[in-house]
Amino acid sequence: MHQVALKIDVDTLRGTLEGVPRLLELLQRMQARATFYFSVGPDHTGRALRRVFRRGFFGKVRRTSVLEHYGLRTLLYGTLLPGPHIGKYAAAVMRSVRDAGFEVGLHSYDHVRWQDGVAAADESWTDTEFERGVTAFTSVFGHPPESHAAAGWQINPRVLALESRYQLRYASDTRGATPFLPQMRGVVSECVQLPTTLPTLDELIGLDGKTPDDAVDAILTATRTRPPMNHVFTLHAELEGQRLIPQFERLLEGWRSQGFKLVAMHDLFDHLHADRLRRHEIDVDEVPGRSGTLAIQGRWLAEGAGPS
Repeated sequence: MHQVALKIDVDTLRGTLEGVPRLLELLQRMQARATFYFSVGPDHTGRALRRVFRRGFFGKVRRTSVLEHYGLRTLLYGTLLPGPHIGKYAAAVMRSVRDAGFEVGLHSYDHVRWQDGVAAADESWTDTEFERGVTAFTSVFGHPPESHAAAGWQINPRVLALESRYQLRYASDTRGATPFLPQMRGVVSECVQLPTTLPTLDELIGLDGKTPDDAVDAILTATRTRPPMNHVFTLHAELEGQRLIPQFERLLEGWRSQGFKLVAMHDLFDHLHADRLRRHEIDVDEVPGRSGTLAIQGRWLAEGAGPS
């Protein structure tokens, strides 16, 4: 049976307190597995408005009703309101996910700071932000993370080195088609990448007039392939855990009817033969429906084609 691994990014305090419990109830009711990736430091969502000059930003804001999904208070955190520390205010909710038997991993310390800064950051900045995340995650759960999913699919080569240093089992920092061993600008890592393989609902809603239900149909069409393949689907506690939860439930039902097993990220990883994976360069490119550029699975590096 082929699998859809559900990767749940939790970016904000509101998403943690409101979206996560709703998703937990739905997943338990449907007997589906998933991995929750938590932001564990300050919620500075309001600072994301600095992306105003990024190409495609206004279009995404208009299409996905950011105010409706995130709420005014969240959009003021880090600007007119101080950013609450998610790991301190919502630790009990985070632990309830793990205690219910779901996998948890590190998304970020400061989501907006990472997403807007890491691509161009130096090693010192990257080390500090990553280590803050590991420390805060450990404070919440009592153990360090075993996997990492970079906020906004944003990384630099140093991130690969840190994932190896902290002996993560795998990471999901990229968009792509298949699991791979990563290399980026000369930095080689043995930490397997499990890329997001499908578009997200918020990338599709509004494109060519698509409604939320049209977006579900488009994703189900993409997975209705022969022969079928394994997928990673990224959703957000702020979206699918709140106003888009009916569409997410319909998506889960559709995958079940297509014969997919709904699993956590580690379930997908545990069935891999890491020693047989190909090494790919991580590139940076645009993805339809999302503003800015993301880390993507690039060209296959034939044996011996890496840096000398």
